Amino acid sequence: MDFDRRWEARLGLPPGTVRQRLADVWAGGAIGALTEQLVHQEIGDRLRLTPKQVDAMMADMWTQYLGVGNSELIEYVRRLRPRYRTGILSNSFVGAREREQKTYGFEDLVDVIVYSHEVGTSKPDPRIYALTCSRLGIRPEEMLFLDDVESIVAAAREAGIHAVQYRDNAQAIADIESALADAVAGQG
Repeated sequence: MDFDRRWEARLGLPPGTVRQRLADVWAGGAIGALTEQLVHQEIGDRLRLTPKQVDAMMADMWTQYLGVGNSELIEYVRRLRPRYRTGILSNSFVGAREREQKTYGFEDLVDVIVYSHEVGTSKPDPRIYALTCSRLGIRPEEMLFLDDVESIVAAAREAGIHAVQYRDNAQAIADIESALADAVAGQG
């Protein structure tokens, strides 16, 4: 059962109510237009929840948001440094940096992290790819990007970035290694 349905059942609300009432709150939190405090306030007001209920709902949201780390892929990315500058480009939510750092230590894993909630735009907006390249100190054609969403991979390619669509670890790592080998061969 997904987050919305779980909370609709818990609160006795009709299906679709959470998404309908909170769509702009989730969208605002994803690009940093709302603070965590304002997100909590809006949830409480719109769903008529007590602060304790809002805290429980947000704790559940963060559990789902953080998920379970892909340890194989995390270790692979760790091994790419220092040969390559690495980064995370994430459609995120206010508060994600602190929680992901505590849970996964991402700031120690990569050189640059670009969170949508901190920069005011999200994938697939071309500006976020350009910003990520700028922060990494590279040109788009020098960037290799991995994502599991086809439309986001397509947008990265349209921005001139080499993009790999993630399907599973073996495929993703093989595709990245192939792209890196092609890049090295192209320099020689």
